[in-house]
Amino acid sequence: MPDPNSLPADYAPLLTEIKARIHAARIKAGLAANRELLALYWDIGRLILQAQETRGYGKQVVERLAADVQRAFPGIAGFSPLNVWRMRAFYAAHAKATPILSPPVTESRNTANLPPAVTASNGKPSTVSMPPEPFASLPWSHNLLLLHKLESSDDRLWYAARALNFGWSRNVLALQIESQLHVRQGNAVTDFAATLPPAQSDLAQDITKDPYLFDFLALRDGANERAVEDGLIQHVEKFLLELGAGFALVGRQVHVEVSHRDFYLDLLFYHLTLRCFVVIDLKVGEFTPEAAGKMNFYLSAVDERFKQPGDQPSIGLILCRSKDRVIAEYALRDLNKPIGVSDYVTRLVDSLPESLEGSVPSVAELEQALSDGQP
Repeated sequence: MPDPNSLPADYAPLLTEIKARIHAARIKAGLAANRELLALYWDIGRLILQAQETRGYGKQVVERLAADVQRAFPGIAGFSPLNVWRMRAFYAAHAKATPILSPPVTESRNTANLPPAVTASNGKPSTVSMPPEPFASLPWSHNLLLLHKLESSDDRLWYAARALNFGWSRNVLALQIESQLHVRQGNAVTDFAATLPPAQSDLAQDITKDPYLFDFLALRDGANERAVEDGLIQHVEKFLLELGAGFALVGRQVHVEVSHRDFYLDLLFYHLTLRCFVVIDLKVGEFTPEAAGKMNFYLSAVDERFKQPGDQPSIGLILCRSKDRVIAEYALRDLNKPIGVSDYVTRLVDSLPESLEGSVPSVAELEQALSDGQP
């Protein structure tokens, strides 16, 4: 083992760069392997569907086909009868919206170094195709989840695009589907269209949700704003996941002084995509018009004291237990600061001891514990 003290001074940066290159290459190889696997599954699904449509093959033939493939390639996973049926479902779900990306394999003038053209059983050159994006870039497990949990092709595309864009794991994708994110996303009452430039307005609207699901919080009926805030910070990772990509926590109870008086912002974030501060004001009751005026004041103070050159105007989100959408729209109508109003949902627990408040597991957590064999 070489003496670390005898290594040149620039050895550490060299090692760091090589390790980064290896890591990037492994990711690239994994992505390429995933695309090849999906292309194979897509093509098998196409062949089976075509055979069923043209020759009337039924369940028995397909399951025999799966067994024969397993015997021909022992030790290779992924060709159980169930998974072969999934390949067919994968192709059938997306085929109509997919152009053939590669032309038929035919002879050309440079054939010396090319493999023989693959032919179908009818003697014609085989057509090679790929599943459409973004499905082609997602793991097989993600694609199966989209197939099993969603009926609409539009909904599948919506979740697939976001899973790819934000790098969601399968568990996060499942959570977002179960919470009906596609219904909640961008649904807050806002005045963004009137207070922000068009491009910024659309992006800002898209980061909102209505309602926000804070089901990781267990709060007694009558809990105050501080209890909600404490619970959100205690579960900050889950809180940030529900807020969505791009939110960075700046602080809680952030002090702002105006005219020698002290004010405190419940939660202050910076949004990395919008390039602006986001002030969140928590309300344990129903939305009132006074909350909009208070937020307008907070945003003026934040823009004055925290906003830097290049930052976009700060945005306010008022999160409340409930709201009347018409009242919220009237309250925001003539304000000059970008403000959104959304509901949030927690799990109310009757007679919960204060020492346990916020720590009761959710139904999903209990189900996971049972599936893992925990008591």
